Amino acid sequence: MSLAILRCRAQYGTEAPPVTIEVFLSGGLPAFTIVGMAETAVRESKDRVRGALLSSGFEFPQQRITISLGPAEMRKVGGRFDLPIALGILAARKQFPIAALSDVECYGELALSGELRPVSGLLPAVLKAHSCGRSVIVPKENAGEAALAGANVIGASSLLEVTAHLAGRERIDAATAQVCDARSESTPDLADVKGQQHAKRALEIAAAGHHNLLLIGPPGTGKSMLARRLPGLLPPMSKAEALETAAVNSVAGLSVDAATWQTRPFRSPHHTASAAALVGGGRRLGPGEISRAHNGVLFLDELPEFNRNVLEALREPLEAGSITIARAAVHAEFPARFQLIAAMNPCPCGYLGDARSDCRCSGDRVVSYRNKISGPLLDRIDLHVEVLRPSTETLRSGDPDGEGSGEVAKRVARAWRRQQKRSGVPNARLEGESLATHCAIDSACWSLLESAAERFNLSARAHQRILRVARTIADLGRERNIAPPHVAEALSLRCLDRRS
Repeated sequence: MSLAILRCRAQYGTEAPPVTIEVFLSGGLPAFTIVGMAETAVRESKDRVRGALLSSGFEFPQQRITISLGPAEMRKVGGRFDLPIALGILAARKQFPIAALSDVECYGELALSGELRPVSGLLPAVLKAHSCGRSVIVPKENAGEAALAGANVIGASSLLEVTAHLAGRERIDAATAQVCDARSESTPDLADVKGQQHAKRALEIAAAGHHNLLLIGPPGTGKSMLARRLPGLLPPMSKAEALETAAVNSVAGLSVDAATWQTRPFRSPHHTASAAALVGGGRRLGPGEISRAHNGVLFLDELPEFNRNVLEALREPLEAGSITIARAAVHAEFPARFQLIAAMNPCPCGYLGDARSDCRCSGDRVVSYRNKISGPLLDRIDLHVEVLRPSTETLRSGDPDGEGSGEVAKRVARAWRRQQKRSGVPNARLEGESLATHCAIDSACWSLLESAAERFNLSARAHQRILRVARTIADLGRERNIAPPHVAEALSLRCLDRRS
């Protein structure tokens, strides 16, 4: 009888405990058993491991083999356990020194030829392994992604390469991440949008304070163009933020491009998306679009066309910055700290208030159309701005004084630095005592705000959001205190309140 013990990680979260892989060889009739709540892909690994060992020239033991994956109550999924199971069998047969794996975690799916295939959801596991002071051995295709975590990563292409490295016969150099911090050259420029100075100003304020924004206007006025230029105004992600977003993409089964991993994500799901596609879930509780937009921008075009239940699911993540998905037997929490920017037509036909086209919608249809967006959700959007059709002269001559994304991004970055130095968070996330301290206003500002609150029947949440926006406007102007013009501009950027 012989026993070998290795470590791997079965779950995606960085707080998941490692899976202990115990390989037990005993006498009796040859058999290969895997226990420990293993799903079908894990149970099938015994055939892949047998084929890989034989193809690589190793002797397969003609004994009873028991593979125990613990803790037993944790569900194990995927092919990531193939490599540690194969190494455990070799170690138990004394064909491999088990001491070489004392501070190493191994991941990888084995082909029948012995080649290593990449696996998904690897980055969170490598982050946790690195925090525990362990090295990792991964398939070569995963090495660049895993190296982003800062761990000692060995990328191998086959089982033979792994055994040769661990035995000290042919060492493999540690993988390095090729990181590019530069802003992507393909990012759309704000200078491409002709006219729309009011909407551009709102976009700059939204970027500077991480405020949610709703653009309202007839078709073809540039709402989508403006939305797609928001990421170009935001500062690059920090390494910590980039790792969080890359980990979500890794869990979603997407490859992580080390050259652009610090570019803020921009997600634009179609309005037919289901609740599971938007907030996450499904049969295996995967992350949704709001999590894939973590630390970036979520753009919802044609907002009223989304299913109402789908939109209502956004309310809690907009406040909490995360989403918890619960099922009867399992639950998962995914990060979802995104900036929402949405666009909609003013009415079903799209031409209400347009000077060049007549609206064909009745009053009841307009009310019904706008009621698809609930009051609580609308209350969580800091800015709602009208985007009117530009004149023909503006389209022909352009905007000679129009700024590009680079100039605006400099002001946004300056405002971000002020906020980080003052409170450590963007203005949109000021709460409680921090809100009262950093958004304090004088009597003239209070008089203006109270008058607007009474006239437009503003909620307490809208009241606070106006203060946060006014704080951002003051930061863009390098002003220490909030003044009445800042509050007045913040009020002017909530057109739906004025209509109500």
